[in-house]
Amino acid sequence: MVISSMATSRRRLSSGASALLGVALVLLVAASPARADAWSDFIAGLWPDAQKEGVSRATFDAAFRGVTPDYSLPDLIVAGKKRDDNAGQAEFTKSAFEYLNPKYLSTLAVQGRKFLKDHERDIINIEKNTGVDRYIMVAIWGRETAYGSHKLPHDAIRVLATQAFTGRRKDEFRLEIIAALKMLQAGVPRSKMRASWAGAVGLTQFMPTEYFKHLEDGDGDGKADIFDSVPDALASAARQLANKGWVRGLRWGYEVNMPAGGDCSLEGPPGERTIGEWQKLGFERTGTKPFRPDEAGIGAYLMMPSGAYGPGFLATQNFKVIRLYNTSDLYALFVGDLADRIAGAGGFHVPAAQVAQPRTAQVKEVQERLQALGYPMDKIDGKIGSNTRRQVGTYQKSVGIKIDCWPTEATLAHLRSNAARTPQ
Repeated sequence: MVISSMATSRRRLSSGASALLGVALVLLVAASPARADAWSDFIAGLWPDAQKEGVSRATFDAAFRGVTPDYSLPDLIVAGKKRDDNAGQAEFTKSAFEYLNPKYLSTLAVQGRKFLKDHERDIINIEKNTGVDRYIMVAIWGRETAYGSHKLPHDAIRVLATQAFTGRRKDEFRLEIIAALKMLQAGVPRSKMRASWAGAVGLTQFMPTEYFKHLEDGDGDGKADIFDSVPDALASAARQLANKGWVRGLRWGYEVNMPAGGDCSLEGPPGERTIGEWQKLGFERTGTKPFRPDEAGIGAYLMMPSGAYGPGFLATQNFKVIRLYNTSDLYALFVGDLADRIAGAGGFHVPAAQVAQPRTAQVKEVQERLQALGYPMDKIDGKIGSNTRRQVGTYQKSVGIKIDCWPTEATLAHLRSNAARTPQ
């Protein structure tokens, strides 16, 4: 009856389209109860874990009252729905050329200098207390909020529960939704729990599991509020960096020239050397400032976010720490360069090229084939991290093809045709 009346009221639809619409509605009606039951069972299954963490039944029930899954979020696995692997976090879906937009970075740098001036007293105190560079703090604020213009669009409980229910990383998000419930239990108002699509909350976007570990009172009023207090949010972000190993006074990294005989297969943390050792290999800092003698003992690894198609950097311990805030080379590079720009320098001597960003399925197949050949692929996730670039470059070098450390169609075709080859 429902399908019949809908077809009547929409006479402009062709009979074929009406039939398809009817089939779709029947399938939807048939599938909805089962899906609803699965969601209800999932929520019920969260209660024992929440209870163990001190969440009351009243808090738990209030948190999920009227909440339904949000199937519009990226990174979900939903039966019957094709997953768009190229949707989601910009750090993993955009090329370095797109992500490290010089015009946008310049705009943020101007805003960042004003922000620093407006909050200078608090920021200097936070720097003294945590050791975290003031410009890095301001750059993180700019990246996360565009200096206040970006507002978090989602309800955190709904986002985290959906990701834990049917996301690609269910186990991780199960921990996050329990932590978010603990935040509610601790008195954080539900209205403050606005989030990114991945569930990060607060002015500097903390994942809930990080919330209780790194809270810091930045304005001296005796409480820590990452939702409404700029000093508290900055201090908590800085404390998180400090707790994860930030080294006071150390640069995040240095842009370097690639020497003759050097290539991108040297990239990644496994190839870490001192700057003095990199100099012996012919690596020198770009621009007019050479490495200082006192920098020779600093440990760093080569990081080339576009493979051979863009700039190269020697990344230090503090670069690694920024990556722990958001596990992406491009994010850490954005923050580092923005910090330099706010301080009056910044910008890269070698721009990122407009190299095509391969689709996730292509990258994943490259990773799988490299792993099958014995290359140490720690993750098969379709993301182009430093280890993927390093192993692609190592493979390219071993078989005598162009070394660009990029999971191109040409490299994939070579891997397919040489499936039996082993690493050298």
